[in-house]
Amino acid sequence: MATRVLIVDDAAFMRMMVKDILSKNGYEIVGEAENGVKAVEKFQELKPDLTTMDITMPEMDGITAVKEIKKLDPSAKVIMCSAMGQQAMVVEAIQAGARDFIVKPFQPDRVLEAVRKAVG
Repeated sequence: MATRVLIVDDAAFMRMMVKDILSKNGYEIVGEAENGVKAVEKFQELKPDLTTMDITMPEMDGITAVKEIKKLDPSAKVIMCSAMGQQAMVVEAIQAGARDFIVKPFQPDRVLEAVRKAVG
């Protein structure tokens, strides 16, 4: 059975890029969300195997959303995505419970490596 992925990013273009990379490689995209609030709702509704999460978004940022998702499911697998390769953000994301961190613009190989690592 294909790994079910929820893609969260406030930029539709970025969601499309991640969706394209993953679906071409056998992953099933079960949903998309454009902010952290929607991400938490969709996570509860869809129960994905993996969530890709942007950090900088309106309404609720990705780090807060990861913390909320981890409260719902401590074993949730989340990979953070951000254009800002800021060390503090990476550390904060990992402390919040993210499994890995990928930097935009996405390199397909790096995205796939992070996803494979996260889902085991």
